[in-house]
Amino acid sequence: MGKVYLVGAGPGDPELITLKALRCIQEADVILYDRLINKELLKHAKEGADLIYCGKLPDYHTMKQETINRFLVRYAKKGKVVTRLKGGDPFVFGRGGEEAEALVKNNLPFEIVPGVTSGIAAAAYAGIPVTHRDASASVAFVTGHKKGEDEEERWKSLAKGIDTLAIYMGVSQLPYIQEKLIQYGKSPDTPAAIIHWGTTAVQKTVTGTLETIHEDAMRNEMKNPSMIIIGEVVKYREQLKWFKEDLKASPVSEAL
Repeated sequence: MGKVYLVGAGPGDPELITLKALRCIQEADVILYDRLINKELLKHAKEGADLIYCGKLPDYHTMKQETINRFLVRYAKKGKVVTRLKGGDPFVFGRGGEEAEALVKNNLPFEIVPGVTSGIAAAAYAGIPVTHRDASASVAFVTGHKKGEDEEERWKSLAKGIDTLAIYMGVSQLPYIQEKLIQYGKSPDTPAAIIHWGTTAVQKTVTGTLETIHEDAMRNEMKNPSMIIIGEVVKYREQLKWFKEDLKASPVSEAL
């Protein structure tokens, strides 16, 4: 019987990967990797390891989730050491929970290897602390995708009860997000930022307010993958920004 490691590769900067995650790459017989990982990490794979691309775009899936689950089970049953390499953290909007469930159903051994998630790292590289004693005692990780009948209640609670929102995969839904947060009580003047390809050499950050951020994003051609940060903590960027960005560079869809 083999074993599966569900591994967080971090947000993009290859130096942010953990030592355990690196060991899982080095020892794997099979690596199934996502679009958002830094491809430099694959250079650490041992000779002869099978590298299988499982990347997804917003409107196109190279490999469906059910197929990925079957691959994990198949290779583990063949006695292989399998590393499922996922951008950020496997349990933060990474479908790691679904993959772990598939392994449990097939009585296969596995480990979860946490990674640095973009909601924290991209903000930090942009000079934005997601919590701050003077501005934010709470932070919520939110998916920008609309799903479910309780959507109204979700945005209502986020608008009133959370200081900082870190929104993943939300660029295409930004007008809707603006509308709902303002509708349910968050000030239109709340500082906001969009960070494209955070922690990488092509990182680009645009700031504005909740009311203006969609217009700001359109004007600067901001695309996915991007993190949206909404909250008073964004105002600290001017003082704390430390990572050099090329603001003249156009956002790219595939940089790594």
